[in-house]
Amino acid sequence: MQLSINGLDLIKKSEGFRDRVYRDVAGFPTIGYGHLIKPAESFPDGIAEPQAAAILACDVQGAEQAVTRLVKVALTQGQFDALVDFCFNLGAGRLASSTLLRELNAGHHNAAAQQLLAWDHAGGVVNAGLKARRQAEFELWAGGTEENRANAKPPAEITASRPKTNAA
Repeated sequence: MQLSINGLDLIKKSEGFRDRVYRDVAGFPTIGYGHLIKPAESFPDGIAEPQAAAILACDVQGAEQAVTRLVKVALTQGQFDALVDFCFNLGAGRLASSTLLRELNAGHHNAAAQQLLAWDHAGGVVNAGLKARRQAEFELWAGGTEENRANAKPPAEITASRPKTNAA
C-alpha cells in the first residue's frame, strides 16, 4: 500500500511549502515540505517546489515503510494515509511506542483513531496546528469507514503491493 493523493495532500497542506531553511517547532533546520535537513545537506540558495516535491516523495517512503513494518492488522487506505502522515510528522519511534499502535494491533480501530487526537501538544501545551493536523488525520482515517473496511488489505498484501525501488 502506498500513500494516496489524499494523504500526500494532507502532508503538503499541513507542512506547507517553504523555499528557504527555517526552524521547525522543535528547532530543527527544515526546508520544502517539512524536510529535516541532514548534516550533509545544504540549501544556501533555497529550494524550488519541484525539488521539494521530489524530496518529499523520498521522505514519505520512510514513513510508509515504518507503517508497513509496525502495523499487524488490515488497514483501509484512509487509515494507512493517516498513519503515514502521523509518522512523517512525529517519527516512527513515536508510533512504535504509542497506545495508538497497541490499540490498532489489538484490532481496536476506533480506539486507535481516538488516540490520534491525543497527539496535539508541543512543549506541553496544545498546539493549534497539531490539533488541526490530528483532526484531519482522524477524518482521513474515518472516511468511508464501512466501504473502506471491506476493502482493507492485510499486512502481507500491504507489503506485497509495494513496488521495488532502488535507493538513491
